[in-house]
Amino acid sequence: MSTDRIEKRIVLRAPRSRVWQALSNPDEFGRWFGARLVGDFTPGARIAGQITIPGHEHVTFELVVEKVEPEAMLTYRWHPNPADPDLDRANEPMTLVEFHLAQVADGTELTVIESGFDRIPPARRAQAFRMNDEGWAKQVQNLYRYVAA
Repeated sequence: MSTDRIEKRIVLRAPRSRVWQALSNPDEFGRWFGARLVGDFTPGARIAGQITIPGHEHVTFELVVEKVEPEAMLTYRWHPNPADPDLDRANEPMTLVEFHLAQVADGTELTVIESGFDRIPPARRAQAFRMNDEGWAKQVQNLYRYVAA
């Protein structure tokens, strides 16, 4: 088992264009992800996020968009597991999150990959990996329900 990379794969029963809209539109992304986002998914953009999930409203994060290939791929960097407000992550490496879309017979196959955990400081690495692994398992299900509605 890799400690550097999380990968989740799911077939969403929706057209690729619908899934792409849910990923690339900040308002829609926020609805299924549970966040309020400020900014646009364009290469080089910094998008600020505020978690809206009850009990986690104190959590803020920032995404730095890397690649946008409409209806195929969206990638960004962020600091994993930002829930501890006392940690200064300004100089800490970010992980890379990738969303890959492919048309399949039943809809759209989504692969979510987050990599770069081996560069996170050892004191935080295991918890960040575990929390994000659990988080992506939930988030792909949230997206599944969102695009099916």
